[in-house]
Amino acid sequence: MAIGGVGFLNQINSTKANYNTVLKQVASGSKFPSAQYGTSEYAISRRTRAQIGALAQSNQNTQNSNAMLSVAAGGVSSTISALTSIREQVIKAANGTNSPSDIDTIGKSINQSIQTINDNASIQYNGMDLLNSGRDVAVAGVDGYRNVSLGNMTAEALGLADDKGNSTIDLTSVNTKEGLDKALSTIDGALGRALDEATSIGAAQQNLTFASANYTVSEENLTAADSNMSDTDMAKAITQLRSADTQNQLAMYAQKMFMTNSASVLSLLR
Repeated sequence: MAIGGVGFLNQINSTKANYNTVLKQVASGSKFPSAQYGTSEYAISRRTRAQIGALAQSNQNTQNSNAMLSVAAGGVSSTISALTSIREQVIKAANGTNSPSDIDTIGKSINQSIQTINDNASIQYNGMDLLNSGRDVAVAGVDGYRNVSLGNMTAEALGLADDKGNSTIDLTSVNTKEGLDKALSTIDGALGRALDEATSIGAAQQNLTFASANYTVSEENLTAADSNMSDTDMAKAITQLRSADTQNQLAMYAQKMFMTNSASVLSLLR
């Protein structure tokens, strides 16, 4: 009778364990909520989810870096517009119809454009200066680093101003061929650098956009693979849970009856 009792209690414990197993799978949404449910499967799923997390962060890094580059690109675009305006003003100043007052007004306009260029170079992203000294930005991802370089776009670096911020364009000499050629050469050199910066930023943004798309596809594929392997079939699991719950309730009732009957038998033996 003792052996039968042990077997009966083992059956009850097995029923409870089955119920708890299905309950954890339903609650976690995973067939392998811990290693005890399948050591190799659990390890594979954990590694896969770690890789999914790394891909998601890599994607976020590229998007943040692209947002930063968009800010820089806006500054460079404004600088290109300012340089275009300066070039027009210099050609205007070279015309023989200008009075000294006109030349002075043109000079003030050029100085204002130079200030705009310096303002553009002072733009920031997340507290970081982008275009006033030149910097390399590392974009971290699961496949390594991408380095994005930003140039120095201050008026001084472009050759438009000296170290005190004064314009290097001499409007008093642009009425001569040599003077005009020198002024235009300075401006065209600055414009060329600004255009190179714009295309460099654009290429970097294109590269980051492709990287983001690749990260997204890889993340989706790994998520689908992990889901196929480890996600609980909720409809099936809920059915099993209901069945296990019923069996558990019956086992608890049977255990109660067994203990009651055992007590009755023991009382008779006394």
